[in-house]
Amino acid sequence: MKRIAVIDSHTGGEPTRVVISGGPDLGTGTLQERLDRFRTKHDAYRAAIVQEPRGAEVWVGALLVEPTDPECIAGVIFFNNVGYLGMCGHGTIGLMATLAHLGRIQPGRYKIETVVGVVTAELENDGQVAVTNVVSYRKAAGIRVEIPGVGVVTGDVAWSGNWFFLVNHPVQPTSPWNDLPLTPDSVEALTEYSWKIRQAINQQGFPEVDHVELVSSGLTPGADARNFVLCPGKAWDRSPCGTGTSAKLACLAADGKLAEGERWVQESLIGSRFIATYQRVGDQILPTIRGSAHIIAESTLLLSDNDPFQWGLPND
Repeated sequence: MKRIAVIDSHTGGEPTRVVISGGPDLGTGTLQERLDRFRTKHDAYRAAIVQEPRGAEVWVGALLVEPTDPECIAGVIFFNNVGYLGMCGHGTIGLMATLAHLGRIQPGRYKIETVVGVVTAELENDGQVAVTNVVSYRKAAGIRVEIPGVGVVTGDVAWSGNWFFLVNHPVQPTSPWNDLPLTPDSVEALTEYSWKIRQAINQQGFPEVDHVELVSSGLTPGADARNFVLCPGKAWDRSPCGTGTSAKLACLAADGKLAEGERWVQESLIGSRFIATYQRVGDQILPTIRGSAHIIAESTLLLSDNDPFQWGLPND
């Protein structure tokens, strides 16, 4: 029987499962090389950890690994129900809360190595975490995408550790999809709508995009905007999405709608919030996302050879 020790947390409602021992041996090398081994030789571990019956589509996993950068306190590989993520903002906040729970860190600033680069995370005295993400930018603005059954949708493509297509909502006064509020009771319809957008943007010139972000004005006092983020595995983000908020800041900065250092409050579909700012790095930005995570479980996952679903349920 294989045993995998994990600590679970949620950041603004979005869960993170940090693997602290018992995960696959990925050997040495760069994080990209170890991710490649994870994907090609040990992908069953990913499925066992975050897919049913031990997980669900909403779970994001975080495998702790040794960093190659000696200035980093940890390396991490993020994964979900269908594959691997370059960076995960809510997951990094959850990781910091987990390291604090384990007594490995105290309040202060730390560097963490991810597959897409080193990020800085500060654990504050009140338990909040401020994550300075990788350099982010808008790749393309005002992309018009023809979507069967929907019409033309216009949005921006941005990089923030993951690839996003961001659409202001509502975007077409004549589209029936614009009657959908960004609220929990519209989840099924928002998912269908965003999935159509994802398929269309992939087919029409941007195959790298794997996240779709709908953005409306804030629905609660003090919020600048509300978003609905559809992740690669067709799960929606319960948090305001750290990389999604970073992508939004990159677009705002490119349009001159948010000044360097100016605060932006992003709320999720369920009303949880991240507070964000950015610094300019040439024509790109360095976003910082602040939020908090809560530890919800310490457990050991058991993988028994006589279990027909030892390595998770099929994802098809």
